[in-house]
Amino acid sequence: MTIAAKPAADPTGRSSPAAGRPSPERRRFTHLRYRLDLKASPYLYIAPFFALFAVFGLFPLGYTAWVSAHDWSLLSDEHTFLGLGNYQALLSDPYFWNALGNTLSILLLATVPQLLAALLLAHLLTLRLRGQTFWRMGMLLPNVASVVAVAVIFSQLFGRDFGLVNWVLESLGAGRVDWQAGSATSHVAIAVMVAWKWTGYNALIYLAAMQAVPREVYEAAHLDGASRMQQLFHVTVPMIRPTIVFTVIVSTIYGLQIFAEPQLFGGGGPNGVTGGASRQFQTLTLYLYEHGFNRGFEFGYASAVAWTMFLVIILIALLNYLFIRRIRSAS
Repeated sequence: MTIAAKPAADPTGRSSPAAGRPSPERRRFTHLRYRLDLKASPYLYIAPFFALFAVFGLFPLGYTAWVSAHDWSLLSDEHTFLGLGNYQALLSDPYFWNALGNTLSILLLATVPQLLAALLLAHLLTLRLRGQTFWRMGMLLPNVASVVAVAVIFSQLFGRDFGLVNWVLESLGAGRVDWQAGSATSHVAIAVMVAWKWTGYNALIYLAAMQAVPREVYEAAHLDGASRMQQLFHVTVPMIRPTIVFTVIVSTIYGLQIFAEPQLFGGGGPNGVTGGASRQFQTLTLYLYEHGFNRGFEFGYASAVAWTMFLVIILIALLNYLFIRRIRSAS
C-alpha cells in the first residue's frame, strides 16, 4: 500500500500560499463589493443632506407655490384657486414696489461699504501686528452678537432726542437728524447696523483667502516697486476673486431678506411692520410679514410675495455673477 506524500512544510512554520488563497468565487465577490463601495458610497454619504433638503427645502418651496395660486386665508376654510391672481395684485400694488426699492437701497448702502471695509481690514491683518489673534477674534465679535441686540442698540444710537449720533452732530455744529422720518436717513441707519455686524465676518473670509496667496507673488511685486495699496488692488484682489464673488452673492442674498433690523428700528408695533409711518424703510420681508401675519393672515398673497422675492434674489445673484465674470474676462 502506497501512502500519499504530504506537502512539504514551510521552514518558517507557515502554511503554503496555496492553502490560504481564496477561492475564485470569493475573489469575484470581494471585487464586486469593492466596486459597489467605490461607486455607491459617495452617494450614500451625501444622501442625508439631500433627504433633509427635500423635506425642509423643496417641499416647503413647492407647497408655497401651490398656496400662492389660491385665495388662502387662515380665517376661512375655503381656498379658491386664483392662478396668477395674487401675482397680478402684487405687481399692481405701489407698496410692493416701494418695499422693493427700499430693499435695494439698503442693500447697496450696506453691502458696498461693508465689503470694501472688510477687504481693507483683512489686508491690515496680514501685516505683522502685535496680538494678531486678539484682533482677529475681535473681528468676529459683532457677528456673534444677536441681531436683536444689535438692532436695539443702534436704534438707541440713532435716536432723535437722546441718540449718541445726534449728540456728536450737535457737538460738530450740525443739527439733530430724525433718522426714522426720512427715507435716505433711515436707510443709512439700517445699513450701518448691517455693515457693523457683517464686516468682521467678511474680513476673516478675505484673510483666509489672502493667506493662501503665494508669498513669492508679493515679493515679485515689491521688487517691481509696488506699494502696499498697489499690491492689494493689483495682486491680492485678482488672486482672491472667487472669494470676493462668494461674499458678494451671500451678502446680496442676506440683504434682500433683511427683516429684524428695520422692524426693530421702527420700534416694533405698527411702525415696525410698515417700516415707518410713510413706509419709508419697509423692506420686502416686512411687506410679506404685514400681509401674512399682521393683517388678515393672507397666506396666499404672502406666498406670492415670497416667491417673487425668491425670483428677485435669483435674478440679482445671476446679474452679480455675470458682472463679475465680465470683469474677469476683461482683465
